[in-house]
Amino acid sequence: MYRKPDPQLTIDDFILPFSGKLSAENRWVKLAKLIPWDEFEKDYAFMFPSDRGNVAKPVRMALGSLIIQTRCGYTDRELVQQITENPYLQYFIGLKEYQLTPVFTPVALVKFRKRFKKDRLAKINERIIEAFASAQAADATEDAESKKDDDDHDDHTDHQGYSGNTEAAKETADEQPKETQPNQGILILDATCVPADIKYPTDLGLLNEAREKLEEIIDTLHRANGKQGKKPRTYRQTARKVYLSVAKQRNPRRIQLRQGIKRQLQYCKRNLRHVEQMLTNVPAGMDALSQRQKRLLNTIRILIEQQDKMYKAQNHRIEDRIVSLYQPHVRPIVRGKVSAAVEFGAKVAISIEKGMTRIEKLSWDAFNEAGTLIESVNRYKDRHGYYPEALLADQIYRNRENLAFCKANNIRLSGPRLGRPAANVQLQKTEKALERLDARMRNAVEGKFGEGKRKYHLNRSLAKLKDTAESMIAMHILVMNLEHQLRVLFVRFLQMLFGRSNVVNLA
Repeated sequence: MYRKPDPQLTIDDFILPFSGKLSAENRWVKLAKLIPWDEFEKDYAFMFPSDRGNVAKPVRMALGSLIIQTRCGYTDRELVQQITENPYLQYFIGLKEYQLTPVFTPVALVKFRKRFKKDRLAKINERIIEAFASAQAADATEDAESKKDDDDHDDHTDHQGYSGNTEAAKETADEQPKETQPNQGILILDATCVPADIKYPTDLGLLNEAREKLEEIIDTLHRANGKQGKKPRTYRQTARKVYLSVAKQRNPRRIQLRQGIKRQLQYCKRNLRHVEQMLTNVPAGMDALSQRQKRLLNTIRILIEQQDKMYKAQNHRIEDRIVSLYQPHVRPIVRGKVSAAVEFGAKVAISIEKGMTRIEKLSWDAFNEAGTLIESVNRYKDRHGYYPEALLADQIYRNRENLAFCKANNIRLSGPRLGRPAANVQLQKTEKALERLDARMRNAVEGKFGEGKRKYHLNRSLAKLKDTAESMIAMHILVMNLEHQLRVLFVRFLQMLFGRSNVVNLA
């Protein structure tokens, strides 16, 4: 059941004890103004079609709590305590007055994350970007009019950093059909990996863990059968000693490692046969196992099959390779970097436009980010009605298909041009200067990755479930965009206070 709350409240409506009053300059108050909460109510209400049951928490409380958690890095329990102690956080999630009792329990956050999947968060992120772009366009128009009144004909390009074109350019663009508008704007593309919170996987370690879990399943099935009959022998003590004899060596020889994998495979296959036999003999069958054990059993079946194939083929490569029993969706992502040649997690391709970030593709399987260029550019055209003037990306994006696409649509793809250098020396210098400028501007995407991984914990995803991990990644991108908007507002405030010429654009 869902009940629509009252319209969006202001800080003057929030009641504090002892006739207190919230400050309009607080960061949470400003952040609440950037989010069009009321526009998300209709889509959120569709999730509760029934008129019965407990009333669900409003969208501002559910989404606002996740934003606070992502921005501050709180655990579920810590988040509930922080909201209970902080009136600004209570205002941010939509409460009308300060209350001393917890607003919700930590378990409610699990439900909130399930309600906001990555697709819904992508729509919310897009709407926030549109609202901010409209606000920036209005501010740019006011600046242009004020400068016009003062007969100031300085270049307005700084004002157009997030708003688009000047008034004359807008009038010209409005007169033209969207299909014939010239290319405008800059789009930056890149990809990274969001590592999952798993220990470094090895074939020997995975098989040993699978063997231990199969032993636990055998014990569970034996108890479910009332301990009737003789429990199958698992040789768990011997198998443990065999594993440790190899695992404790600092640099085991290849033949020792292969022999250890073979032994663990044999123990796993034997235990799996016992489990399959016990499932048919135990009256309860699969119902005797918990949901977690059922998922583990299915994962272990696939793991043993994969490891057996790799052992016989004497290689370490196979499609959809499982690297974690508890997170079977995680795949190895080859990055080829000095710090980590291979990372284990989700690969995310993003685009940056006027400082705002969008997720172009999120996948747990490795993919070539060059394949996302055409789709990203077409989505850019769908949003604006024209292609970008320049596309800034690293060398991997410069394949034949992408170069041909950019050339056909008059898009400048960053990087050196193909073929021989230009005969004109001055033209060579101009091209080199343009390449350096593109490289400096493309660094913005590296800064976004650094911000996300250092400040918002994108360097290690603690979520265990696939959907939850994807939702948290999308939430991190949304919060990064909100933080960017706060920085832009702060710079705007400084410009109004000290004058534009005296303020460096830090946004």
